[in-house]
Amino acid sequence: MKTKTLINMAVNLGRIRLKNPVMTASGTFGYGEEYADYVDLNRIGAIVVKGLSLKPRFGNPPPRIMETAGGMLNAIGLQNIGVDAFIDEKLHFLQKFDVKVIANIYGETYAEYIKVAKKLSMAKGVHALEINVSCPNVKKGGISFGSDPKTAAQVTHKVKDATGLPVIVKLTPNVTDIAAIAQAVEKAGADAISLINTLAGMSVDLKKRMPHLKNIAGGLSGPAIKPVALRMVWQVVKRVSVPVIGIGGIMTAEDALEFLILGAKAVQIGTANFINPHATIDILEGIKNYLQSNKIKDINQIIGTFQP
Repeated sequence: MKTKTLINMAVNLGRIRLKNPVMTASGTFGYGEEYADYVDLNRIGAIVVKGLSLKPRFGNPPPRIMETAGGMLNAIGLQNIGVDAFIDEKLHFLQKFDVKVIANIYGETYAEYIKVAKKLSMAKGVHALEINVSCPNVKKGGISFGSDPKTAAQVTHKVKDATGLPVIVKLTPNVTDIAAIAQAVEKAGADAISLINTLAGMSVDLKKRMPHLKNIAGGLSGPAIKPVALRMVWQVVKRVSVPVIGIGGIMTAEDALEFLILGAKAVQIGTANFINPHATIDILEGIKNYLQSNKIKDINQIIGTFQP
């Protein structure tokens, strides 16, 4: 009977060491507790919780989610319980598990980002922050913080000053040069960079001649965006020295491996969780099987092995 080779699955994201490179994507895994009956949370590399704001948000009115060809449009509107309620009501549950907890944060002003970061920095059981820079800067006419290298760098710098936790910056793909923004946030102190967030999109109801989403536009995720995500991850990996986390349309282990081979140190699983609650574990097992069948003893041996 053949015995399986022991494989090292651990990866380093700067100051964060993960037991494996499989993470959840913010907004697709709730606060972790919602999936605990379906997934052994101890086996995941990291849980990135639903985006947290300074005050609770109700989000956009429905309909705010719909299936598209090869993907999903959502206009949830960053609904969440607020940072204080997360700390008081949700964080204690995650502390029961041997898993890294990463809090995704956002604000409409620099001051809001700073306040949320400070609150989470004082909470026990948060291992890192992920900054969502796709949010509108209300003091700049609603332009996304992440659409300009200077504002993206500024919010990164301000959050870094407000916390001692590692800071990951999650980039929006709805820009002209994503690598330039990645370089700017790296220079501002980002410990790691995750990409991509959803692509801006919309859908039309032919019968009503109206948008399917009440908000009109929404964010496109799922398999349809994977080629775009791969291209952008490849662009960023070549231009920064900090670890990169790949996101976008990852449904299978093969999808995840493509990002790792390009140079991403880890991956985040998003839309797949809605289709298959076991997606994270299935993808993790699939990666292990690939390494086993190819006689690779350390996952780091395949990271960044892409040959253009």
